[in-house]
Amino acid sequence: MRNSVDATADEALARMGYKAELPRNLSMLSILGLSFAIMAAPYGLSTTLYITLNDGLSVTIIWGWVFVTLVSIAIAASLAEICAVYPTAGGVYHWSAMLASREWAPIMSFIDGWLGLVGNWTVTLSIMFGGGQVILSAISLWNEDFVANAWQTVLTFWAVLLVCTLINIFCSRYLDLINKVCIFWTAGSVIVILVTLLVMADDRRSGKFVFGEYDASNSGWPAGWAFFVGLLQAAYTLTGYGMVAAMCEEVQNPEREVPKAIVLSVVAAGITGLFYLIPILFVMPKIEMLRNVANGQPIGLLFKTVTGSAGGGFGLLFLILGVMMFAGIGSLTAASRCTYAFARDGAIPAFRIWRKVNKTLDVPLYSILLSSTVIGLLGLIYFGSTAAFNSFTGVATICLSASYGLPILILMVRGRKDVRNSGFSLGRFGFIINGITVVWVVFSIAIFCMPVTLPVTAQSMNYASAVFCGFGFISLAWYFIYARKHFTGPPVFDESGVIGVISGSPLETETTFTEKTEEKHIGEEAYN
Repeated sequence: MRNSVDATADEALARMGYKAELPRNLSMLSILGLSFAIMAAPYGLSTTLYITLNDGLSVTIIWGWVFVTLVSIAIAASLAEICAVYPTAGGVYHWSAMLASREWAPIMSFIDGWLGLVGNWTVTLSIMFGGGQVILSAISLWNEDFVANAWQTVLTFWAVLLVCTLINIFCSRYLDLINKVCIFWTAGSVIVILVTLLVMADDRRSGKFVFGEYDASNSGWPAGWAFFVGLLQAAYTLTGYGMVAAMCEEVQNPEREVPKAIVLSVVAAGITGLFYLIPILFVMPKIEMLRNVANGQPIGLLFKTVTGSAGGGFGLLFLILGVMMFAGIGSLTAASRCTYAFARDGAIPAFRIWRKVNKTLDVPLYSILLSSTVIGLLGLIYFGSTAAFNSFTGVATICLSASYGLPILILMVRGRKDVRNSGFSLGRFGFIINGITVVWVVFSIAIFCMPVTLPVTAQSMNYASAVFCGFGFISLAWYFIYARKHFTGPPVFDESGVIGVISGSPLETETTFTEKTEEKHIGEEAYN
């Protein structure tokens, strides 16, 4: 039974051309927790610590985190401003269509949709696969010679994926609670780790080391440039906040609550990251020992060395693994909703299957299964090349950043007129904040395609550019082969406020909402 608040939100959704199919049972705090879970600052910073150990050490770790946090707040604010006007599960690709001119709307929304979809899938993949690696790294706390083989790693990854999939399917009614618990688990974990490390450490680094030590000698890059390459650690961690826009149709008052959650989650993650990083740097053991750890994940060894026991190290690592599980559940939730929304507009092959909502479970069941299947299959790349798989960290960051940047760029080019009445207006600072966002996105795409260290070998090469271009080619090819004639894109408004579609598509035979049917036909005639 939908209450009056739900009905109001559903009517607003219908005015944007969609029928409400998902229950609105998530609060602002829950969406904040979901975004906070996807970024998972302690976990993301732990699994990518190997990057900054080589590319700048303390300066890159601390000040790189502060820099990327500030830039991410600018991006989040830009997205929140748009989200307050168009709160739909389509997120960035829907915004690209609504903000672009009628001529450019189809291809802009299609490209942005595929960028966002690939970004959602690969960031979920990297979270869960990294989780599998960290789980296996716990064995080395007792057996230092243990190094997991490819099969052990992939099977552990699949186990994490299976748990997250089952929770998303059968425990959807508890997602609100799960997301809220994530906030307290993460905050509590950071406090416990902070106190434990500082109390148990035999030796402590100086403040000069923590805030001013810069060592890029192991990177192979020029000293100054290594800092920018090392920003991948912070950028990868602070990249999932825009994914929660896909949850707009499951929130009451989404035009108000989701924009706030997007921005506040970045602020919260930035503060949490600092409270996590500073004590780790104060107690950091020998750098070379951490750089040379056999399993590539130094955080467990760091915990063990500081606490003086394998049990103590595992206790702290267990807290990080808990954060990872929340991140895996949340990222799959957002990825499945992104898949559902994109399929709803006919952009994915066999879209009629993936857009169905299971009325018993109240979830887009087939979109969850499709997302999990794609993510699971992508994990098989690890058998062919560990270097190619590691590049998915960069691909996730690049794709999500590019998907965020495109609607913001379109908004700027068209004079920001569409957000004049936004409930989250940036006012006179809008152009400046949007400009910072676009410049950073372009710059980050370039630097995150570079290898972490030089000289480059087949194993250390960063294949992110190849994977990024590969997905881009596939999406463009699919557009010109099929979608150019069949992809409708999201319903749009003409200047008189009438709903229409971008172009003819299979969706013309199945209306996307029950009301406004006559207006839609009027809009279609106007567009044709």
